[in-house]
Parts: sequence; C-alpha cells; structure tokens
Amino acid sequence: MNDFAKALTVTSSGLKAQATRLRHLAENISNADTPGYRRKLVSFETSFNANSGVSSVETGRVRLDRTTLERVYDPSHPMADETGYFDGSNVDLMIELGDAREAQRSYEANLKVFEQTRKMSSGLMDILRK
Repeated sequence: MNDFAKALTVTSSGLKAQATRLRHLAENISNADTPGYRRKLVSFETSFNANSGVSSVETGRVRLDRTTLERVYDPSHPMADETGYFDGSNVDLMIELGDAREAQRSYEANLKVFEQTRKMSSGLMDILRK
C-alpha cells in the first residue's frame, strides 16, 4: 500500500468517526427535552492493521451519560409523580453545540486532507503517464 493510499485510509476513518459522533450529538440535541433521556457519549479508539501498516480511528461503543437527570417540577405533566416532579434529560445544549462544532471542524479538516491527498495522487499519476 503506497503512502497516498495510507493517507486516504486514515482520513476516511476520521471522516467516518466524526460523522458518527455528529449523528449522536444531533440525537442528543433533538432529545434535550425528552423526559428520561440520557445523552449518548461516543469514544474514539485507534486500530492498527498489521498487513497494511496503517493506523485508523474507529468509534468505540456508545455509552450513556450516567450523570443524574434533571428533576423538573410540573404537576400537570403526565409523567409527574405525586410530588409534581419528573425526570428530565441530562443534555446540556451548550456542551452539545460546542462538541458539535468541534466534530464539524475535525470532519472538515479530515475532508481537506482527503481532497489534497487525492489531488496530489492524481497529479502524480498524470506526471507518470507522460
């Protein structure tokens, strides 16, 4: 496997990992007001392919954030207990939006590296054909 192919493999794994992270962040944001919802956390792991000599990034298991759920007072809510409280979600929109911005920037950086590597590879192939 040549260096261009290795670079494309690494950046494409980064693109997939950040896309997965963005999907879970979007789910967290859309469920911020869902009673009992626990935010999803995505971790990254590196893997090494001994055959190709390439490391890549993969998403690990999705975990649920075990911090306590917000207690919301609304006696008219159908899920309220006898004291008028129910469990809200543990999603903090500011944290989710910050994480989403970070994931988006990382995705864009990986995409830029992928595009540059592809251009350099095709430019090299054009030179070799002449």
